[in-house]
Amino acid sequence: MTDQFGRNIDYLRISITDRCNLRCRYCMPEGVDLVEHRDLLRYEELLAVARAAVPLGITHFKVTGGEPLVRRGCLEFLKELKALPGVETVTLTTNGTLLAPLVKDLARLGIDGVNISLDTTDPVEYARITGTDCLAEVLRSIGACVEAGIATKLNCVLLVDCRDHLVPLAALARDRAIDVRFIEQMPIGAGGHGLDGDTALEILRSQWPDLHPVEERRGFGPAVYYASGALRGRIGFISALSHKFCGNCNRVRLTSTGLLKPCLCYGEGTDLRRVLRQTPEGLSAALAEAVFRKPRAHCFGDPAAVTEQKRMNEIGG
Repeated sequence: MTDQFGRNIDYLRISITDRCNLRCRYCMPEGVDLVEHRDLLRYEELLAVARAAVPLGITHFKVTGGEPLVRRGCLEFLKELKALPGVETVTLTTNGTLLAPLVKDLARLGIDGVNISLDTTDPVEYARITGTDCLAEVLRSIGACVEAGIATKLNCVLLVDCRDHLVPLAALARDRAIDVRFIEQMPIGAGGHGLDGDTALEILRSQWPDLHPVEERRGFGPAVYYASGALRGRIGFISALSHKFCGNCNRVRLTSTGLLKPCLCYGEGTDLRRVLRQTPEGLSAALAEAVFRKPRAHCFGDPAAVTEQKRMNEIGG
């Protein structure tokens, strides 16, 4: 369906948990509070939301967390979501630490793609950023996904001190057909302003001068992609702060507690958990109204106007 500004909203990001086995300093540092299990949407409730969303034109789904693979039953949920009539694509975003043993199962259920979060290839820096020593497991997961033929993308946050990590990360696309995407850091929760996408591109062009933009559809998000003759994969940039793409935004987000968020920077949303548990017959109408009232644009350029106070693990990555 279209929102009040004529944008076609066809993409829903579903967070299934606020929990994670990492403690990334910009997302979920030590000492955070977690919601009670009873406050999470049950899998059958998440599927009910997806069933109601499909007739409205939302047919592409991304499953996130926290770390979605820490929630028991995630694979079965992905399978059931993928099998819903009218669903076109289901993809997964994960930190990759628990992924490798599950790759064959994901391939069998027909997953349409996996996004793996990775901010450095340096083991010492990885431990500093995440609070864990799991880099080897993440790299193993990347290789397993490529071997299984799953469309694989790396999501790399442009932290303020990330300059030395950019070329080694992009080099992961040299010998493998994976996309490495650099994402401007969202100033939400524990996050702050990091490097901008244009600066990151300049740094990468010092290594690959022929990096050039390509007009390719490589998913359903806002990334702008670049190619080099020396790289099998593509380099992508998601620059929500320096190059706003709100006019073409096609997504809404569902938190693990059932809040439907039309825009990342605003704390307001529609409480679908209340609808599901009190007036389930009103689910489709509640979805449609929330989508229609999606704001025109984010307001990250005006910090005083940002009303979202939650951390990214609570919202959904």
